[in-house]
Amino acid sequence: DPVGEQQAVLLADRLQSERVDAIYVTTLQRTHQTAAPLAERIGIAPVEEPDLREVFLGDWEGGEFRVRAAAGDPIFAQIFTQERWDVIPNGEAQDTFDERTWRGLQRIIDAHRGGRVMAVAHGGVIGQLLHRITGSRRFAFSGADNASISEIVAAPDRIVLRTYNDVSHLLPLLSG
Repeated sequence: DPVGEQQAVLLADRLQSERVDAIYVTTLQRTHQTAAPLAERIGIAPVEEPDLREVFLGDWEGGEFRVRAAAGDPIFAQIFTQERWDVIPNGEAQDTFDERTWRGLQRIIDAHRGGRVMAVAHGGVIGQLLHRITGSRRFAFSGADNASISEIVAAPDRIVLRTYNDVSHLLPLLSG
């Protein structure tokens, strides 16, 4: 999508002068595409972290989620009232999703103690991890914008959320 490509370039513009020790992406193509402009500019090859892949939507994979949302499917509403993805038929179990994403984040933290890392992930994953870090409601952070920046700081004794959904670098697209 041309807008997504522009967002990725603006994200790279924002981060190219920052210290980035590693870039992580998921197994899904769109995270590779978002990371590509920055990775090329700073000369870092992105590393795949499969445990940060988006929540598996079961019978609603392959665009069906958007179709069901547009149609006002009652299960779609149930997802947000119950704050669980596994109300979708054959969707990933909530506990499995939580454990998987936490394991992926922990692997990155362990590999880069004292470092600065960029992880390009999906909205469901971002929401799940920030819920876990902050102790908030499960879907409290479910609305991260594409190419937004959320920053966490991992210390030996705790992980804290520093910023959420910063889109200031995307203002040229939002004002145009």
